[in-house]
Amino acid sequence: MSAPISNIRPEPDRLLVDIADYVLSTRIDSLEAYETARYCLLDTLGCGLEALEYPACTKLLGPIVPGTVVPHGAKVPGTPYQLDPVQAAFNIGTLIRWLDFNDTWLAAEWGHPSDNLGAILATADWLSRTRVARGEAPLTVRDVLTAMIKAHEIQGVLALENSFNRVGLDHVVLVKVASTAVVTAMMGGTRDEVIDAVSNAWVDGQSLRTYRHAPNTGSRKSWAAGDATSRAVRIAWMTLRGEMGYPSVLSAKTWGFQDVLFKGRELTLGRPLGSYVMENVLFKISFPAEFHAQTAVECALALHPQVRDRLDDIASITITTHESAIRIIDKRGPLHNPADRDHCIQYMAAVGLIKGNLTAADYEDGAAADPRIDALRERMEIVEEPRYSADYLDPAKRSIANAIQVTFRDGTTTPRVEVEYPVGHRRRRQEGYPLLDAKFAVNLARRFAARQQSVIRQACADRAALEAMPVDRFVDLFTA
Repeated sequence: MSAPISNIRPEPDRLLVDIADYVLSTRIDSLEAYETARYCLLDTLGCGLEALEYPACTKLLGPIVPGTVVPHGAKVPGTPYQLDPVQAAFNIGTLIRWLDFNDTWLAAEWGHPSDNLGAILATADWLSRTRVARGEAPLTVRDVLTAMIKAHEIQGVLALENSFNRVGLDHVVLVKVASTAVVTAMMGGTRDEVIDAVSNAWVDGQSLRTYRHAPNTGSRKSWAAGDATSRAVRIAWMTLRGEMGYPSVLSAKTWGFQDVLFKGRELTLGRPLGSYVMENVLFKISFPAEFHAQTAVECALALHPQVRDRLDDIASITITTHESAIRIIDKRGPLHNPADRDHCIQYMAAVGLIKGNLTAADYEDGAAADPRIDALRERMEIVEEPRYSADYLDPAKRSIANAIQVTFRDGTTTPRVEVEYPVGHRRRRQEGYPLLDAKFAVNLARRFAARQQSVIRQACADRAALEAMPVDRFVDLFTA
């Protein structure tokens, strides 16, 4: 007969404690982290404004009960909606992620740390409007940037050595955990409350990666992060009303996360929590493409002038890439929807070779009907380069390398074009910042009149003034 399991309440798992202590006690002093976070905030909001052009996205937005307006609630940028913070987090998070154009983090796990802004901005705006109504001081944009840095760090450091995709789980589990931690702190949670809230984020049912992979790739991948951020706000709200936590949620034998969903492996932090992730985050600047293919599209655009008039003469196209890209976005056969296409390296490279550009519109059904795209896809061979795979995981490099070479029917070839670091990489920051400014300006112009665009750009250009701005006033700048 086996011994009974002890019912003595254990101390919280170390990982829960480390996250809580970091969120509540660690001071962020990195100027680089704050400057990067400022660009991240603006770029992420810009991505959401572009998403408003797509009915498949906008049909999911707004209150659950039509016409509902929440006094002192959080506003959804670019829309007329003012919602409770849970539903606002879903709206903002869905806008951010819809076009796969916001920032990226690649390691053993990958993901998009700016997804957390859905929870952070909704919570900060709601808290600020509520405080102002009571005659109290609102939160400032610097508070938002600090929360972003910390959410980026939690999500990104957990991704360094823990591969959730290899056990079939989606990376939005990390969005839920990171958002829960920072918004619980923003709401005034104590150390014990942050620990309890984060434990509930882990104990939740977690999303399968089914919606990101053939043969089931679909639009849920565009709102899954919004769902995770809204769940984080709800968990934080419940915790601050006294809902209990589960101290050994990760390590409990048989019933804990590690045994049930992580094949018995221990969850670890790959490095001490600081500001490493925000400083090294990858921006998607030029193309709304799954990040493992960003440099492949750069290669395709470089080759476009040499192939655009010889598409029918192409015999084969060799794409040399890294293991993660092969596992995630190497797709043969029919592609069924935009979500399918923006996770296919062959599709993205083909459009780049044909057009010399790649935009979100190129994933829509009308653009995909161009027969030249599938004709080129059929001639593509995907090859792994072991060095690329190693450099992808090297913390000193974190490259996302791809190379493309085209062979024509007469036996001639183009040069083999190789790009190891995309323009959004830390190694290309100074090149990337002006392009981020231009991307933000284009996205503002999609939604606002010239005068409002000018007011927003002026407010966002002065870092010190922006950081001091009350959150509610900042969000009001983006009111449609």
